[in-house]
This record gives sequence, structure tokens and C-alpha cells, in this order.
Amino acid sequence: MSQTSDALEMPAPVETDSAVSVRNVSKNYGTVEALRDLSLEFPRGQLTSLLGPSGCGKTTLLKIIAGLLEPTSGEIEIEGKRVTGPGPDRAFVFQDFALLPWASVIRNVAFGLELRGVAKSEREAIAEKYINDVGLSGFEKAYPHELSGGMRQRVGLARALSVDAQVLLLDEPFSAVDEQNRRKFQEDMLELVRNENKTFIFVTHSIEEAVYVSDQIAILLPRPSRVSEIIRPTSFRGTDVENIRRSPEYLDIVDQIWASLRNYVE
Repeated sequence: MSQTSDALEMPAPVETDSAVSVRNVSKNYGTVEALRDLSLEFPRGQLTSLLGPSGCGKTTLLKIIAGLLEPTSGEIEIEGKRVTGPGPDRAFVFQDFALLPWASVIRNVAFGLELRGVAKSEREAIAEKYINDVGLSGFEKAYPHELSGGMRQRVGLARALSVDAQVLLLDEPFSAVDEQNRRKFQEDMLELVRNENKTFIFVTHSIEEAVYVSDQIAILLPRPSRVSEIIRPTSFRGTDVENIRRSPEYLDIVDQIWASLRNYVE
């Protein structure tokens, strides 16, 4: 990879404690080697984006962290405990919403709590909080078919937040919505990261989106995937999110990531 400016240099080790540790993880699908000895730390309370060309293993890595796939070798630890399957410490936001079509918004958001045996009054109070937080107040009794794609994605996000998992795994959650909604979601995501004190692991194909929302970006190379570079675009980030995209530093990092990835795009 070509030499880059200071904004893209490999940083010193993160001082923040890691919530998720990926250690020498490999994943094979028959003769296809998807991941090879991949190691990565996800700082607690921050948003890390997984960015790379199509087919580089981003979703595979996300599902291994979720406990939905077993690695061929290596291990995942969440707060020092080895992952052996799905657990209440993680919540997954799917690209295709994965809502219950027969259930109302509030029932969908509260569904994880219902499975845990939380009393109806308590789980609905929690669900209402997160429905409001994602901007869907007033739609509690609506059904998925009555909502736009963007609204359904908000329901999926509220459901993940409601179970109070410490790690949220998001698989291209904004890819199915229009550009206006996508930008609003990105702004909302920054607000959630600030307010929720959870660890977000975010898969995206968009360089601009990754630089905008991330505390850390892990660039993955084509399979067998491994981490090529870690970028922490924090020098221009502050509370004034409206001006992030106007920042020369933001535009410079976007351009330099593209320069690093363009040779791997088919």
C-alpha cells in the first residue's frame, strides 16, 4: 500500500480498553479461504467500520463475532469471554430488517425482551423509549407493511438497542434507504454512539459513510481477508456534525482511502 499522509498512518495502539477481540481468525468455506489469521481490536464505546471491496469477508467476520458462524480457527472474545455462539451481550441489525410482519412496531421492538421473560409493562416502556429515540414516536401500533423502508430499518435499530446489548453489529443497515434518509441515519448514529456508551461494529461499502460515522475504520483486503490498515479519523470530529463533510481533513481521508482501495475494485 502506498505511503499516505499522517491522517492515514498506522496509529499507536489504542489506549481504550477493547470490548471485542478478534484473534487470528480464519474461515474456510470448503476450498474457499474467506478469512486468514485476521486479528482486530474493537474499542469499547466506539464505532468501528469494516470497509473493503465486495466479497472481502466483512459480513463473514460480523457473523463470526455474532456467534452465527464458527471460525475455522482462531477465537473471538467479548469482554474477555470466548464466543461460542450467540449471546445477550450482542445484538444484530440486519440489512433486510428481519422484522416480524404480523407484529406491531412496539411488539417488534420489545420482542427480544419478551423472549427473555421481561414483564409486558416493563418491556413496552423500554420499547417506547427506543422508538422515540429513533424518531418513530406515534408509530407504536403500526405494522411493518405500513412503514417505509427507512422506518422499518429504524424499528430494527430500536429492537437491537432495547435489549441493552453492549455490542451492536450492523450489516450495511442503511443500504436499502434513499440518500436523504441515509444521511439522517448517519447523523442519528453519531448521536447514538455518543449517548449509548455501546460498542458498534458497522459493515459498509461506502468510504464516505465510514469516514463520517467511525471512530475507527478497519480496511480489509480481498479474500483471504486480513486487515490491511487501521484508520482513526478523529482529528476533525467534534460536536458540530453538520460540518464534518465540509472539513478538508474529511475529504482528504476519503480520497486517500479510495486511492488505497481502487486497485482491488473489480
